[in-house]
Amino acid sequence: MRNSTAVPVGLAALLSCGTIHAEAKRPMTIVDMINVPSLGDPRLSPDGSQLLYTLSEADWEKNKRIAHIWRTDTDGSNVVRMTNGENGESSPRWAPDGSLFAFIAKRGEEDDAKSQIYLISNSGGEAKPLTDHETGVSNIQWSPDGAFIYFLSSNPKSEEEKERDKVKDDVFAFDENYQQRHLWKVEVFTGETARITEGDFSVTNYRLSRDGTMVAHHRGPNPLYDSASRNEVWVMNADGANAVQITDNNVSEAGAQLSPDNSTVLFVSFSNNDFEFYFNDNIFLSPAEGGKHKLLLEKMPHEVSRATWSKDGKSIYFTANTGVRTELFSVAVKGEKLSQLTKGDHSLRNFRYHHGLDRFIFGISKQSNAGDIHILENKRRAKPKKITAVYDYLSSDFHLPKQEAIQWKGADGITVEGLLYYPLDYKKGTAYPLCVQTHGGPAASDKFGFGSWSRYVEVLTSRGWMVFKPNYRGSTGYGDDYLRDMVGHYYRQSHLDVMTGVDHLIAKGLVDGDQMVKMGWSGGGHMTNKIITHTDRFKAASSGAGAVNWISMYGQSDVRIYRTPWFGGTPWQKDAPIDVYWDHSPLKDIWKVTTPTLVLVGENDVRVPMPQSVELYRALKSNGVPTHLYVAPREPHGWRELRHELFKVNVELDWFEKHALGQEYIWEEAPATEN
Repeated sequence: MRNSTAVPVGLAALLSCGTIHAEAKRPMTIVDMINVPSLGDPRLSPDGSQLLYTLSEADWEKNKRIAHIWRTDTDGSNVVRMTNGENGESSPRWAPDGSLFAFIAKRGEEDDAKSQIYLISNSGGEAKPLTDHETGVSNIQWSPDGAFIYFLSSNPKSEEEKERDKVKDDVFAFDENYQQRHLWKVEVFTGETARITEGDFSVTNYRLSRDGTMVAHHRGPNPLYDSASRNEVWVMNADGANAVQITDNNVSEAGAQLSPDNSTVLFVSFSNNDFEFYFNDNIFLSPAEGGKHKLLLEKMPHEVSRATWSKDGKSIYFTANTGVRTELFSVAVKGEKLSQLTKGDHSLRNFRYHHGLDRFIFGISKQSNAGDIHILENKRRAKPKKITAVYDYLSSDFHLPKQEAIQWKGADGITVEGLLYYPLDYKKGTAYPLCVQTHGGPAASDKFGFGSWSRYVEVLTSRGWMVFKPNYRGSTGYGDDYLRDMVGHYYRQSHLDVMTGVDHLIAKGLVDGDQMVKMGWSGGGHMTNKIITHTDRFKAASSGAGAVNWISMYGQSDVRIYRTPWFGGTPWQKDAPIDVYWDHSPLKDIWKVTTPTLVLVGENDVRVPMPQSVELYRALKSNGVPTHLYVAPREPHGWRELRHELFKVNVELDWFEKHALGQEYIWEEAPATEN
């Protein structure tokens, strides 16, 4: 049964300025969570006086989020929305002289429009199109002299292919129906475009050298996600000449960029010094003319997120996942002295270093703030200075839960870490209902920060739930042995880490063991599927886009590279390790399940395709376990339509409170719109 709960939608401009304040704090609703804007892609002006960023906000009438570009002075004043396109804008990039900036947008009918480059004066006014590229553009970057903007674009279909499409003679070859992606540039004064690369390969990412004469880039056999392990690092002249292949391995690399003197290439890879796959992301250096690589900080247990050269090239700055936190570090290229530049119960996001100003910018997500942008001078004892106030309203308008890091011993005695969120009405000595949430990946970790709509911790804690997020074995940021516990045996210690954490909370008197539920999405859904076959202690569960049969999953998903090391080979090779795949498939033990379990998936999910959820649902249904399978039309792996998001949270809360608490849940309705 659904009853209406009216929730007002905040005005975008006022939210951005942080000027709306409720008269009294209140708990957050589901709609409040969905309405939290997303701040991204911050860019300092060349003189350091202004900041551009994107702000994506919920539009309930259009049932989606729309991003626009905003500008503020770096003292936090003069906040202005710079773009107003119906379909939104992205990728703001300052011209080298700061007089204007470029961005990417779709104009016209959305179904037919292609992403193009637009220019707009920093003084404001109407944006002007710079490109009219047939297949659209992405990944834009100015040349240092401001004469050109480089971009990536896919090859157009041939005339024959277009004619076939018109008459729907459009049978295609699966996994071969793609167009290669290449590097181009457009002259800013004339709008004329020129191709930089051409051939039967794709440029998946690139970065110009600081002097604009060279390009470090990633080339692969095609643009498909699962081909990442066959991508390699290359260096070439800015006109495409003299291309040199830097790496030759079977692992993926990211973030390739040249040192200030163009002598060395920096990149990050999910591998060890021998380019063996499935290790915490590490920093690598290689000569720009090719040659032996060097792995920095080989013994560091953290996972590198983004890395970049210092102004003089003597150091490298990087953000790293340290478990339940993300911090900024510096490492000297010679001697590898490591320094930590930030410290706190937070996670950093949107990191960027501006070498011309010798300043860092990044968002800081913490318990009361979803990631406002800060600036940090590269000076000893300097502290981050807050620029934007997009998220000030969260702490002023809402009661937010206390969060803390906790540690416990796994079944094998190894220390495990996670995050605990307390109910808003927490009273010491009371045991509370518990919602266990496991993160996706699984090569990731849960960190301090403000919550997301999909896990709605702020809503759960307002309804009296304690929320537990364990960084189980297989998580990043805790060293390679911890991450690689899944290699060869996906479920060995990981699910036991979850349950020993639960027992730890019960032993401390924090949790009522008779009122527990389990949820997760993607890798967190995999874990939910395992947990319900392992124990009947949870009164209800929700499996979001989770795998249940590793054999069929291997062939169905658009990515396989991570699963091969988990199970020691492919399921279709000679002497295939089928027993390993099946022994670690929750479907093998699905007959044990008694936990009422919801199943949710996007109809267009290619990462964990819908058939996995169908297998789970039909098995549960056949065995008489209370269950429902909810499929969201049009949705990929992560749901995007606002009403689908609202449905997911509503149906999970309804399920949890019915089965664990024995009470009726009143569904929250979407805000009223003009339509």
